[in-house]
Amino acid sequence: MALYGNIPEISLGSGGRKLPVLGLGTATFPLVEPEIVKQAVLEAIKLGYRHFDTASVYQTEQVLGEAIAEALGLGLIKSRDELFVTSKLWCSDAHGDRVLPALQNTLRNLKLEYLDLYLVHWPVCLKPGSFEYPSKLENILPLDIKSVWTAMEECQTLGLAKSIGVSNFSCKKLGDILAFSKIPPSVNQVELNPCWQQRKLLEFCKANGIVVAAFSPLGAVGTSWGSNRVMESDVLQEIAKAKGKSVAQICLRWGYEQGAVVVMKSFNKERLKANADIFNWELSEEESKKIGDIPQSRGHRGEEFISPDGPIKSLEEFWDGEL
Repeated sequence: MALYGNIPEISLGSGGRKLPVLGLGTATFPLVEPEIVKQAVLEAIKLGYRHFDTASVYQTEQVLGEAIAEALGLGLIKSRDELFVTSKLWCSDAHGDRVLPALQNTLRNLKLEYLDLYLVHWPVCLKPGSFEYPSKLENILPLDIKSVWTAMEECQTLGLAKSIGVSNFSCKKLGDILAFSKIPPSVNQVELNPCWQQRKLLEFCKANGIVVAAFSPLGAVGTSWGSNRVMESDVLQEIAKAKGKSVAQICLRWGYEQGAVVVMKSFNKERLKANADIFNWELSEEESKKIGDIPQSRGHRGEEFISPDGPIKSLEEFWDGEL
């Protein structure tokens, strides 16, 4: 049974389109066969997913584009406009004169005329052409966010990105952009799950009309920075058992109830179906309070960008105290 129509949408500021609150991410570390990603996207479209998230560094833009073309050819969607597609500017293109060419390259990879959302991937600048992740410390340069953001605004003005935003930005770094921007960021995509609840950031973004999108909503099990602490949380397991839901469903519903857009990754048909089944029930006040009391710590700390000799010398500086 298709779920299309059951996934709520949220309006983006600055003339953007409506963003479905549940999306499928395509980041895989280590990389998987492109065909696996393609089939997962097609399966998700059949189930009613309409929001897809990629990035140049994920190396999945091309295969996502192929899946979209195939979905159109099969009649699974009538037009590309039914989909909401997000991609991200990698740090080596976080230079004022490289932003527009980077987006044009992303659009070529996806075989699309526009993105629905284009994000600055990290508040980090790398030497042009250094595309590996994690990056070499000697490639990290000071970030000129004003020139980068001004170029992002041009991308929206040209219609190549319907909305623009950032990823992994602290309240302070968002405030820096808000102080000079003509078009404010519409989205900040950050790590958000019951073990890293980002209350301060959620409040700041809400007050400034910025939508928070959650990556690693299940703790990013199987990645170099992720852990099992979300999925193996006694509190979450207890709530899931009492409600007859999976821990993943509890996490995704919790994120949705925080007002966040949730971007999760699963290439399994049954889990894709279950993960979308979170909109016809809710957490009780008591359950929400129990989740609120879970000990907090950031999973993805960005330590690969920290160097005593580089422009970012400490985690405290990188996150502006939001640790």
